[in-house]
Amino acid sequence: MQLTVKDAATALNVTEKTVYRWIQSGGLPAYRVAGSYRINRAMLFEWATSKRINFPTAEPLDETEMRPLPGLAEALQMGGIHYRVSGASKPDVLHELVGLLKVPDTVDRPALLQAFLAREQLQSTGVGDGIALPHIRNPAILDVASASVCLCFLETPVAFGALDGKKVHILFTPLAPDVRHHLHLLSRISFALRHARFKRLLENEARREDILAAARALEADSPQ
Repeated sequence: MQLTVKDAATALNVTEKTVYRWIQSGGLPAYRVAGSYRINRAMLFEWATSKRINFPTAEPLDETEMRPLPGLAEALQMGGIHYRVSGASKPDVLHELVGLLKVPDTVDRPALLQAFLAREQLQSTGVGDGIALPHIRNPAILDVASASVCLCFLETPVAFGALDGKKVHILFTPLAPDVRHHLHLLSRISFALRHARFKRLLENEARREDILAAARALEADSPQ
């Protein structure tokens, strides 16, 4: 959803003048349409959260939130598996990642990249063993119709600030229409990463078909 400055001011309970100031000097992502600013609601949500500004999110459940939760294999099929993703640093890699994500045309990809970078500044999404789960901090309102996971194998491992100090060469990126789906995807990824066979396939950059087959095999044992 694209907001006007007035909409953003109402959502954050501030004046329009304050919103203009944030756009011009506070890093609030916005772009011009016919001479007026437009702000993606998901980006506003992420920016406000990073600045500890209250953003009301209590809304009725819609039909998207009521849909069945996908398994990891289904989510990977939706998001895609990519090999030899380039980049010599974390920002470079995230730039390439954002270009690969299957998001609506209305999503401002440069602003989305800034949301990923802002999340990494708060705390690295590196989970150890060369794996990271980059995502925006609060992905509840990204205007995506269904949940997905994008899996990327990097051409060159990069420093990600992971607690174990290892460079990252595998990225799992969940995209979800709401918090419920986001947490579900994270739990499915976490469950899969605890299984040695699935981890070996990742380490060997196995074929898409083999990774998807292993993900499906795990679903029968995956906690709901």
